[in-house]
Amino acid sequence: MPLRSDWSQRTCSLARGLDVLGDPWGMLVLREVFFGNGRFDAMKSRLGAADSVLSKRLQDLVDAGLLTRRPYDDGGRTRQEYVLTDKGEDALPVLNAVAIWSEKHLPAPSEQAHMYVVHTGCGARTTSADTCTGCGERLTVRNTSWHSPVRTPRPVPLAAAAPAPAIHPNGPAA
Repeated sequence: MPLRSDWSQRTCSLARGLDVLGDPWGMLVLREVFFGNGRFDAMKSRLGAADSVLSKRLQDLVDAGLLTRRPYDDGGRTRQEYVLTDKGEDALPVLNAVAIWSEKHLPAPSEQAHMYVVHTGCGARTTSADTCTGCGERLTVRNTSWHSPVRTPRPVPLAAAAPAPAIHPNGPAA
């Protein structure tokens, strides 16, 4: 039995958006990719997710166009890592909003269990999901960092969308 209905064809924009972004595991996978942690084993370790859960959420995010696979050589064989697409990059304000709301309204289980949105342009911790409350600049993956003291003592610059593959007259580049 499915956990929820398919809301992809609803007339409500919020319902359609939740169809893609409403799954907690999917949001946590996006968090990891924004942190630059797009390899399966690293995500599995960080999230503590079962292989089947993580595989399903990654495939859902690829199918929805938020992530794409990019090959890399692990020293012995070619494997796939997951990187943001432009569509995935556009989900940043949603993740920022959840983090900011949680910091404001939910108690942290420890002093280190926080995640702050930082505008790297002026260095301010912002309380807005899409605009720096320090200087007013629009937040993007290129000028935003997340600071999670559990992960690192300093804010981490966010990963940007993967460059689109070059298209040649005879098809994609080899």
